[in-house]
This record gives sequence, structure tokens and C-alpha cells, in this order.
Amino acid sequence: MNLVTSIYKITQSYPHEEKFGLILQMRRAAVSVPSNIAEGSVRGSKKEFQRFLRISLGSLSELETQLEIARRLSFGKNFNYNDVNLLCHEIKKMGNVLISKL
Repeated sequence: MNLVTSIYKITQSYPHEEKFGLILQMRRAAVSVPSNIAEGSVRGSKKEFQRFLRISLGSLSELETQLEIARRLSFGKNFNYNDVNLLCHEIKKMGNVLISKL
């Protein structure tokens, strides 16, 4: 959830013409991460939960790519991309550990 709020905050400062481009894509990818974890956790089987965790990690990888694009385009100049990248990395590690434990 912290990742989602961070992405919403950073994208508020992006150029208005990106409203239906990069902003929308980043927000959807960020929201998809916890949403897929939540959905998978109530599916009733470990295999289904693993599948949704993998989907969540896929969304996280998309978001990491989009963050790099935004950084290279100098969007969100006052935002520390390292902080959000570290958060992405931590979430990815937790997801992979949970998948392996299931």
C-alpha cells in the first residue's frame, strides 16, 4: 500500500499530457500489486495464491520499468527514485519468499 501512495504522489507532478499515458500506466501497475495479492490470498488454494503472487510481481516489474522511463525523462524531478526503487525491491523479495514457502 505504501508503494501505491508513493506512486500517486510522484505522478501528481508529472506533465499533464501524461495523464492518459505514463501516469495512468504507473498507477494501474502500482494498484495491481496489492490487489492481486489480496485476491490470491482468498482463492482457497496455495497454487492459486502463487499464481496471483506471480501476477503481482509482473505488475511490479512493469512499474519498475515505468519508473526508469520517468526518471530518464526527468519527470518528478523533486522525487527520490531510489526510495521507491528500494521499496519495489523489498516487495519483490517478499513476494518471491512467499511463493517459495507456499
